[in-house]
Amino acid sequence: MNFSDLVNSISQLHEELTQQAAKAVNRSLTVRNWLIGYYIKEFEQNGSDRASYGDHILQDLASHLPRQDGFSYRSLKLYRQFYMAYPNIRQTVFAQCTTLGIGQTLSAQLTGTVKVLQEGSEGNISPDLLFFDDRLIQSISFSHFTLLMPIDDPLKRRFYEVECVRGNWSVRELKRQIESLYFERSALSHDKKALSEHVQAGALADSPHLIIRDPYVFDFLGIKSQDVMYESDLEQALLQKLEAFLLELGYGFCFEARQKRILIGDEYFFVDLVFYHRVLKCHVLIELKTGGFSHEALGQLNTYLNYFKAHLMTEGDNPPVGLLLCTEKNHALVQYACAGIENSVFVSKYQVGLPGTEEIREFVEGVIRDE
Repeated sequence: MNFSDLVNSISQLHEELTQQAAKAVNRSLTVRNWLIGYYIKEFEQNGSDRASYGDHILQDLASHLPRQDGFSYRSLKLYRQFYMAYPNIRQTVFAQCTTLGIGQTLSAQLTGTVKVLQEGSEGNISPDLLFFDDRLIQSISFSHFTLLMPIDDPLKRRFYEVECVRGNWSVRELKRQIESLYFERSALSHDKKALSEHVQAGALADSPHLIIRDPYVFDFLGIKSQDVMYESDLEQALLQKLEAFLLELGYGFCFEARQKRILIGDEYFFVDLVFYHRVLKCHVLIELKTGGFSHEALGQLNTYLNYFKAHLMTEGDNPPVGLLLCTEKNHALVQYACAGIENSVFVSKYQVGLPGTEEIREFVEGVIRDE
């Protein structure tokens, strides 16, 4: 073995074991969420005191479980939906429980549950279906399942399941293919194989890096989003230094969050930096793009502003303002955004109360040069 072989061996070892670890996390998370859904549904149907909770079971359950571990009302509702959408994976769930060693430490209640899962409808499921269900749980994450669950047509859902497993699609890729009506286009295509090859050739594959950034994994592992959301060393350096820079300006910035997670519809988004300005009495959202300006980036920031305006403004607050920073190798563009703010008094007030774009641009370009 020479030095080059040593480097290659360590790199290959790291890649393979990282993939194994990511798959193990995904598998455990999927099994946990399905079993939680099973428990909830069983309680709703057979719980001895279920009548006392009526239609508020999920709300009451969420109030008794740690929200930061993924037990919000919305999450619990999703887990129940997962169980109801995928009842046939019960055999695979039981097998995974055994593989993961859960069977050795189950409570008496879970032991009864596993027995039900084991005996269930064993004689009614074909071996081929069991094999595919096992591969499905091994191959895709719970976030993939959240995109598949709303598909009511069993054939359509199975089509995306098969293509997703075959192409090792990322969550983003699965979402893109569903939105682009891949199933419908395939049905209308005379050469389905050629279409499939074309789609798979351009698809974004999943990776351990993408998996660990999954919001459900954050909750499951107790990871803070700011620990893993950075795209590059430059982005991390810029955000850290920008945070300190704005706080030192003395304009009234109060730091609130980095990589602030917000839920819009059924999709999570992350705001790079969130401040509250005590003088202007408004939130200031900062988005950083390590690349050139794009209307998509501005549109994304405006979406965040509208979300904060609709959901996070309190009495006495002014509408939020956004700061978009776009960086290229030797240039930075700074642009303030005021989505939905029609009152010109507010806009002029912001212009006086916030640091100038040229001041911020010079700072950002200085960080770029240093990096």
